[in-house]
Amino acid sequence: MQFFILSLFVTTIAIPWPANAQALTLRPPPPKDPAPNAGPMPSSGTPPALVLPLGTSLQVEIRRQYSMKAGETIEGTLLHPLYAGDRLVIPQGVTVRGKVVVLVPDRKARIHARLLGDFTPFHRPEVQFDEIELAGEALPIYAEAADDGAPVLQLSAPGATPKKSLVAHEVAMAKALARSQLEWFTAPGFKDRALQMLYRELPYHPERIAAHTAWSFELAAPLDVPSALVSVLQPAPRVPPKGAPEIWSVNASLTAEVTSARACPGDSVDAWVVEPVYDMNQNLVVPQGAMLIGKVTMARAARSFGRNGKLRFSFQQVRFPLGFVKPVEGAVAGATAEKAQNLQMDAEGTITPRNQSSAITPLLLTMLASRALDEDGNLTANTGVASNGFGMVGRIVGLASGNRNLAAGIGFYAAGLSIYENFLRPGHDVVFAKDTRIEIETTALRAPVLQPNGH
Repeated sequence: MQFFILSLFVTTIAIPWPANAQALTLRPPPPKDPAPNAGPMPSSGTPPALVLPLGTSLQVEIRRQYSMKAGETIEGTLLHPLYAGDRLVIPQGVTVRGKVVVLVPDRKARIHARLLGDFTPFHRPEVQFDEIELAGEALPIYAEAADDGAPVLQLSAPGATPKKSLVAHEVAMAKALARSQLEWFTAPGFKDRALQMLYRELPYHPERIAAHTAWSFELAAPLDVPSALVSVLQPAPRVPPKGAPEIWSVNASLTAEVTSARACPGDSVDAWVVEPVYDMNQNLVVPQGAMLIGKVTMARAARSFGRNGKLRFSFQQVRFPLGFVKPVEGAVAGATAEKAQNLQMDAEGTITPRNQSSAITPLLLTMLASRALDEDGNLTANTGVASNGFGMVGRIVGLASGNRNLAAGIGFYAAGLSIYENFLRPGHDVVFAKDTRIEIETTALRAPVLQPNGH
């Protein structure tokens, strides 16, 4: 029996196995399945998309007026170009769309309007922009609602002007005021201005979002812009006249609010460079993302009796993204500000609100108010001419009452309010909000060449 078992074992080992039998070797690992939703791998010749990072600031301006109501769809244009990695990604002037998401009560406007007999419930619109059109294709954008909408004014520093005496200065201001009042009648849009003037006399009128209102907002998520949609046209470098020194214009955005109400000489002022700067030979000298470091050189808060504030600041250093710092001498040559501030800038870069005080208006209103106390002439005509206060409501009450004293009281109220507005109220401060766009002019003496030929 033992001999049989041993023979069977030897025979089993000696018999060859079939060719398709499994060998005792380790199998190679199975290929991994591609990750779900990974999408096709880009070919080596496809350029990657350019990315506008989180927090990129955009300024959008509407070209026409819109109704003041929630849900209103609005369309504006981009005021300034957007760059990524020193390359133009989205040019200025492209279309940006959004809608009014909510109306916020404007308490300051309401209080001032009540004093003039206007009981319109004024509001400020909060607008959320959600789409930007580039090369005919709509790109979704994500941003928080912006509530700082206001018509904007582009400030620019004039050339050097000779010093004038006090009398000559006052004469020049009077001429400028007269010219602006004449332009009210002669400039385009007279019918609309006349309609708004009539609205201010009514106790209630429809609201609207004025044309040329602009909003500033930041991206709440990065924006991928396909390279196929990116314009290949780069802005042409500014070439100074032959023989003139090379001046660089640096466009930057303030990192924090600067106002004459709280600023003191020596306070720091910082601004991000938002557009790359190239020299005459198209060498990159100041990249996007550099930081301008400066300080306030003059600050005076607004005071009583209509004395306006003043503000001036300049920049002394530029900190490059790589960390090194270079000295510069940069003066403010332009800025974007709210039109309601009515700011002006002199040749030295000092910014102050324009003085629009007028002695004629209070004097005229006082003379008209006294007409109601004149017993000569027609009673209805005198009371109608005198009752200029409290808008249309005051005029109707003055005519309907037939009371000289009441009509005169309404007229003197208007005269007193005009005197306060022109002479007694505190002046206005200069306010530059965060992300305000400014233009700095600096010479090319101390700045380094970072990249030859812009490559």
